[in-house]
This record gives sequence, structure tokens and C-alpha cells, in this order.
Amino acid sequence: MHKAGQLGLCARAWNSVRMASSGMTRRDPLANKVALVTASTDGIGFAIARRLAQDGAHVVVSSRKQQNVDQAVATLQGEGLSVTGTVCHVGKAEDRERLVATAVKLHGGIDILVSNAAVNPFFGSLMDVTEEVWDKRWLSGDCVFHSSLQSISSLDGQGKRGKHERNPADKK
Repeated sequence: MHKAGQLGLCARAWNSVRMASSGMTRRDPLANKVALVTASTDGIGFAIARRLAQDGAHVVVSSRKQQNVDQAVATLQGEGLSVTGTVCHVGKAEDRERLVATAVKLHGGIDILVSNAAVNPFFGSLMDVTEEVWDKRWLSGDCVFHSSLQSISSLDGQGKRGKHERNPADKK
């Protein structure tokens, strides 16, 4: 009796794996979500943007060069995916604000932010990096989007459009 119960459990587990690998799982798990992905016209950023769009999200891609944005958007839209894009150098506040404004204007808000772009102000041994360089490197990550996102009151923490409130743990 005990073995029969284990066999049934194994069969159910195998069926779940088979369904997941064959695409029989829930379609479009990110339907009606908006994803903004920086540095997303090539490499891992492009792969992330593609996957988010394949899962049903409306994706806004970005790059420092317009030709890269145009090519990535054309490729992904050619696959039937919901993708738009704009130029954005994450080191420039006006570009970040335009990127966020584009997503809000086109889709009403942002549900997912993938900060794939990076700034590296130093080349050489990590043992020679100064504290100032580490500070600049750290501030070039997700933190740079704070002021751009702060002006938007479109998300309520549940992914629904509404009033956005910062996490109390973020307050300093």
C-alpha cells in the first residue's frame, strides 16, 4: 500500500514536469504587466526582454544607440511580441526620466524593472579600486532609477495601477 502511494506521487510529479517542459502550463503569466529592461538590445538583456514578452508582458527595451533599439524592437515585434523601445543612457538622468515616461505614456505604469545596464568607471585590479569608485559603481545600479520612478504614482505594490508607496524599510 505504501509503495502504491509513492508511485502515485511520482506519477503526479512527472506529469507536472512533462507539462511544464512541453509548454502546457499557464499561458501568458505576465499578461497585462509592463516590463522595462535597460541595456536590452543585445546579450542577456535582449534575452530577458524576449522572455518577458513571450510570457505576455508589454516590454520597453532600451540602449544608448537608436539603431540598436530599432533593430531589437523590429526583431521582437517580428516574433509577434509586444515590444517598444527608446534610447537611454542610464548614467544620464534625462534619459532615465524619458525611459520611465515612455513606459508610463504607452502602458500606464511599470510592473517590472530589470536594471541590466552597468557603469564601470574603473579598469584594472579590484584590489586597487578606491572607495569613491565603489560608490559610483553602486550608485549606477537600481538606485539611479529612484528619482525617475518616484514621480510616478501608478503602482500599488500588487502590480495594480494606483498610488505607489515606498517601502518603509527604504526610508532613511
